[in-house]
Amino acid sequence: MSYTGPDFEPPQPRRSPLRRTLTVAVAALVPGALLGWGVYAAVGGPDDGGGDRAGAPGSSPVPSSSAPASSAPASPGGGDAKKPTGSSPAPASQRPSASRPAASGPLKGKVVVIDPGHNPGNFRHASEINRKVDVGTHRKECDTTGTATDAGWPEAKFTLDVAHRLRTLLKEQGATVELTQDGDRPFGPCVDERARIGNEAHADAAISIHADGSAAGNRGFHVIMPGRVHEGTADTRAIVAPSAELGERVAGGFVRVTGTAPSNYLGDGTGLVTRTDLGGLNLSTVPKVFVECGNMRDAKDAALLTSGSWRQKAAEGMSEGIVSFLRG
Repeated sequence: MSYTGPDFEPPQPRRSPLRRTLTVAVAALVPGALLGWGVYAAVGGPDDGGGDRAGAPGSSPVPSSSAPASSAPASPGGGDAKKPTGSSPAPASQRPSASRPAASGPLKGKVVVIDPGHNPGNFRHASEINRKVDVGTHRKECDTTGTATDAGWPEAKFTLDVAHRLRTLLKEQGATVELTQDGDRPFGPCVDERARIGNEAHADAAISIHADGSAAGNRGFHVIMPGRVHEGTADTRAIVAPSAELGERVAGGFVRVTGTAPSNYLGDGTGLVTRTDLGGLNLSTVPKVFVECGNMRDAKDAALLTSGSWRQKAAEGMSEGIVSFLRG
């Protein structure tokens, strides 16, 4: 997601006791993973790309119709200009239903909600996604279009692809899996509904998948965890600690499987960021994190994000972290 979007303001660069605590925690959790990253860097990284990291947040353009060869063509920038029907949020009965759990597996009886960030059709519904919704601490726009690569491949296509891969992996582990949207609605859902879907599913874990829209030179992934919020309809106090554990385990799995380094522009090298301004986290009553898998506006990160084999590794890394968290 681009930090220029209405639900994604740039985090303020400040250190706190919580940040230091999380830094120590993740350092203790994944020493082997970071050692593996050192080996990865020494041999030049994966076949899909790699390189150095530096920079500052940038913009979030409307995607064009270009798409990587390994992915389906993007819809933004072309197609029917006629406004699709059925633009109101889908009722619960029409949401993507939870997949049946496998007969056996370590996650049998566990529920995971996957939230593919944004929607490929959002750009056609500016008035709807700009509608303000209550996120507890304040009111924010319903959603954003998300970002895109310089070639025009949209974040919303990326997030759905990774969500499908992650769903398959978690179902193989026996989990019941529900998506907040599956490209089956003209826009949205809004950020408050995304949180509500996880809450109503009584998810044991929820994960929102994104890619950043920062400046070229800013590289790497980061995991966003909810900070302590108790205001209006938002109360994250019960989920802060388990969400931090989920975030640490997902970050560790992501490093180990993808070989991708944590963000060089957020998180002080840990890949962990705490925020209190995101409606999808503020309104959650279940353990939840956001994963920014890389920076679409950096050419080297974009080469990874547009690679099907790398996206499979990203899903595997997330799955590894979720399985570790749910098994305790």
